Amino acid sequence: MIRVSAFKSVPPFAQGLVRDLRVRWALEEAGLGYEQVLLADGEKDDAAYRSWQPFGQVPAYQEDGLRLFESGAIVMHIGARSEALLPAEPEPRARAIEWMFAALNSIEPPIQNLAAIDLFYAAEDWTKARRPGAEEMVQKRLAELAAALGDKDWLADARFTAGDLLMATVLRILRHTDLVAGAGLGAYLARCEARPAFQRALAAQMAVFETA
Repeated sequence: MIRVSAFKSVPPFAQGLVRDLRVRWALEEAGLGYEQVLLADGEKDDAAYRSWQPFGQVPAYQEDGLRLFESGAIVMHIGARSEALLPAEPEPRARAIEWMFAALNSIEPPIQNLAAIDLFYAAEDWTKARRPGAEEMVQKRLAELAAALGDKDWLADARFTAGDLLMATVLRILRHTDLVAGAGLGAYLARCEARPAFQRALAAQMAVFETA
């Protein structure tokens, strides 16, 4: 049985964005069932959980004797089992993987920086000077992403892959802004979010928060 950790509750602004969504979505695309391990306040700091996820974050993943942490690594592991996420052919597979890394290494850091300013530090005086530059960097990266996507539906080889999955979850962090639409990426993100597997994954995450 596959087990995936998730938080029982998070602030409203984070609901639908917590990174266990990435793993839930990958499992749904791959057609793999899973059991969620829900963490209450403080449980992420328990020694038992830290032995599974050393940074006290979610998601963590367990499958038989294998334990993994970091959402990108987990999605890649799931993708290795499913051509719905990673093509079997070496070159298309490599291109899908490069977009996984692009999402997490080139696109997510500036987006997370801007989101932190907006959602955690908006009341701080220093944000007034810092935010314009942070937004400019996000706009630059989004423009580069839009240019690479062009008029294609998907990032690599005319098919949805784990690269699109991770990219969409990164772009969703900006939902409190109009930057994704402004960069011409709104239709791409909507296409990703319209996938039935995404809808099931999102519903599963939100059901936890609604219960809480």
